[in-house]
Amino acid sequence: MSSTDIKPKATAAPAAGHSERSEKRNIVLLFSGLMVTMLLASLNQTVLSSALPTIVGELSGVEHMAWVITAFILASTIMMPVYGKLGDLLGRKPMLVFAISIFLVGSVIGALANDMNVLIIARVVQGLGGGGLMILSQATIADVVPARERGKYMGIMGGVFAFSSVAGPLIGGGLTEGPGWRWVFWMNVPLALLAIAAAIFLLHVPRKVFATRPKIDYFGMMLIALATTALVLIGTWGGSQYDWNSPQIIWLAVAAVVTGTLFVIVENRVSEPVMPMLLFKNRNFVLTTIAGLLTGIAMFGAIGYMPTYLQMATGFSAAESGMLMIPMMACMLIVSVIVGRRVSTTGRYKVAPIVGSAILAVALLLLSTITTGTPIYVICVYLGVMGIGLGASMQILTLVAQNSFPLKFVGTATAGQNYFRQVGATLGSAVVGAMFASRLYQLIAEKIPGGTGGGGASSFTPHLVNSMPEPIKLLIIESYNEALIPLFLFMVPLALLAAVVLCFVKEVALETKIDRETIVDVAPGQMAEFEEDMTHDAVTSEIANSPAVLSSK
Repeated sequence: MSSTDIKPKATAAPAAGHSERSEKRNIVLLFSGLMVTMLLASLNQTVLSSALPTIVGELSGVEHMAWVITAFILASTIMMPVYGKLGDLLGRKPMLVFAISIFLVGSVIGALANDMNVLIIARVVQGLGGGGLMILSQATIADVVPARERGKYMGIMGGVFAFSSVAGPLIGGGLTEGPGWRWVFWMNVPLALLAIAAAIFLLHVPRKVFATRPKIDYFGMMLIALATTALVLIGTWGGSQYDWNSPQIIWLAVAAVVTGTLFVIVENRVSEPVMPMLLFKNRNFVLTTIAGLLTGIAMFGAIGYMPTYLQMATGFSAAESGMLMIPMMACMLIVSVIVGRRVSTTGRYKVAPIVGSAILAVALLLLSTITTGTPIYVICVYLGVMGIGLGASMQILTLVAQNSFPLKFVGTATAGQNYFRQVGATLGSAVVGAMFASRLYQLIAEKIPGGTGGGGASSFTPHLVNSMPEPIKLLIIESYNEALIPLFLFMVPLALLAAVVLCFVKEVALETKIDRETIVDVAPGQMAEFEEDMTHDAVTSEIANSPAVLSSK
């Protein structure tokens, strides 16, 4: 593989000091641009949560409620490995501008939607762009910041996610009660334009020059999209629209297995696989990926429907239900930043995600005890505990995955780890949403056999429920509680299993420098050379971090 040498920096002290200050300034500008992109991506995973009851009520589609959330996560999940690989091959900047542009188109479609089908299509388009926003932002930071220093940046990124998770429900609720829920989509237009400008003018990362034209793994992309879609449809339709043993679910399971198997075969044969199988030869990558998947199921299964529950069961407005999520997100923000700085200072990262996963299990257990008579402040405390657990674990898992591979794989590794976390998020949202809707229909039919006279559960909005006679209103609130809250208990073992899995992570020293290549030749067949390089790097890292070597330092 050919490459050009990077010229050494001048040795004069003043020049070196000026260069260092200039580099730090450039990183700050780059990081500021990425934060705009991260904010755009993370807001749209939460902004609809408090607006959702009103949206599905107006469009008469509570049976499709899960798809409004699931469609975005599904599409973004499918695109994550694609953006990760294309970012490694073609550069982060052009892919980031492309991703934001697609996201912008989806937002406009959503703002103009007049039924649930168009709204779901809009969320799919948003997801096709949104899948690149998180991945490319995280991978770009890895391009310019060594792993040892990256902890504090990843902590801030986790803080941005936490902030947007608070701001999302608040903004969604405020817009729903003010100019209308369509402005939840219109607000993305100026944000997207700002993110595009930031990407163009602030993201100055080293360009890759290729000796040969990169080969794109189109077949692999198609197969992973089909396998992921089949898995999500199983989670969404199984037990609700179709019985688990129905032909539809069985055929979807067969499709998932067949396309998944073909994907593995293809990835082992192409020169530039969208998700190289060599990733799964790395112990830390596999363990953090499993933990991320389990955490994603628990997290999105829980927080995706809490604002809806708070509106319906407590009578709070959309904006007020969003404010009730503040304890969770504030704790997540603070803990994420503190843990990130601690990792950068000490270089130690193993304990935090283990403790965080255990705390998450406790939080889910506490949430499963909520009743219609539970005081609001108690619910806020439980949500705060969940925020502590998530803040201590989520971003660190990505850092560990990135530190497990050379720079040439960082985009692919970041995408792979986030892909499986999002698969968990998709399945969590889909399964919880499907079970919630199914149980709600059944409970309301049992408690109110004659119906409510308001078009059934499909047309329930918080305002409609609060305007009903008190006896019927109480029965509906009880139905919401019984339909959703017990599901949290089923997620406790997932968080505990994530904590156990993370106990087997091997703490490898975080890299303190960037080993960069300015020219990368991706000619056919060169993946074998890349694998050899990766294996050599892994062996070197194992030796450098062996007990004997560490004790001699």
